[in-house]
Amino acid sequence: MRPSPVISAVGTGALAFGLALSMAPGALAAPGPVPQNPVADDTVAAAGMVDALKRDLDLTQAEAEALLEAQEDALDTDAEATEAAGAAYAGSLFDTDTHELTVLVTDTAAVEAVEATGAEATVVSYGTEGLAEVVEDLNEASVQEGVLGWYPDVESDTVVIEVLEGSGADIDGLIAEVGVEASAVQVVETDQAPQVYADIIGGMPFYSGSSRCTIGFAATDGLGRRGFVTAGHCGRAGTQVTVPPDGVGVFQHSVFPGNDAAFVREVSNFTLRNLVSRYSSGAHQLVTGTTQAPLGSAVCRSGITTGWRCGTIQARNQTIRYPQGTVNGLTRTNVCAEPGDSGGPFVSGTQAQGLTSGGSGNCRTGGMTYYQEVLPMVNSWGLNIYTG
Repeated sequence: MRPSPVISAVGTGALAFGLALSMAPGALAAPGPVPQNPVADDTVAAAGMVDALKRDLDLTQAEAEALLEAQEDALDTDAEATEAAGAAYAGSLFDTDTHELTVLVTDTAAVEAVEATGAEATVVSYGTEGLAEVVEDLNEASVQEGVLGWYPDVESDTVVIEVLEGSGADIDGLIAEVGVEASAVQVVETDQAPQVYADIIGGMPFYSGSSRCTIGFAATDGLGRRGFVTAGHCGRAGTQVTVPPDGVGVFQHSVFPGNDAAFVREVSNFTLRNLVSRYSSGAHQLVTGTTQAPLGSAVCRSGITTGWRCGTIQARNQTIRYPQGTVNGLTRTNVCAEPGDSGGPFVSGTQAQGLTSGGSGNCRTGGMTYYQEVLPMVNSWGLNIYTG
């Protein structure tokens, strides 16, 4: 599977916008359930994910188990189909209902080779690369009231522009300004504007002054120094943090806005574990790699406010215009989240996918949550996600 676009600002070590993360003093005394003795048990881990999929995707036990098995098989098929498609490859889609993997191509000549791998093939005009060019053009547009952001919808082969309901946003003017084809975009209205999640915990909490954020995935830098990746809006490069009970770290890299990524390097007392907390769903989720899951795949995230929640991957390379600044290259999911869940890890099976950035809605009425892809982050900074 081809990775998402490389993070444009990673490597600068600069935070373009300082976002204050404040909380009531008393809230620090109750950081939520954090297991003290993590144990990775494959049987328990699989059971926990099955339970979450049953709850969040309304599946039976057998359906949830079959979905996970089919998704694992689809990863191998997708790799073969991507190679078979060659330069005509335009993206991949996995259907959680039919368990069907569809590989998009821009040339009819590639259809036969793709279908020989066991995947379905569909011919499209733009595909991931063509839609990425439209996204890049829109990223150069001037800020317009009511326009919340945009993302490539690979299934419809268009870029979806999201606008706030009743805002009167001038989409025709936006399209004319950047010069994209009208047939390449569609407009969707929403009554909820995305926001950055601030007061957060994923697997374990860390603190900077009165602010609390989430450890995403354990990682090491190019010199083998221990640390973890998290959301960039959690702190500026050079900011010191503490990790209970006695760990100390410092933001070595941090980018926000533009992207929402950071690496916190150990100063003292870090013990790395390739685990993600599943809170009330039991035990921990093992992290064994960073293979990017196809669009449509089931994905789960962990956060202190709402715990372990699952849904599906809907789009990649989404641009979101938060009040604090624009972030590009995010992945869109229908996993619910709430303030306090930012920075938490997203996993598909045992594969690390990304870190919660922000979203809209909540876990009572539903909503959208966006994550920063982990692969461009680690590749740009020369990091390695710790897998045991």
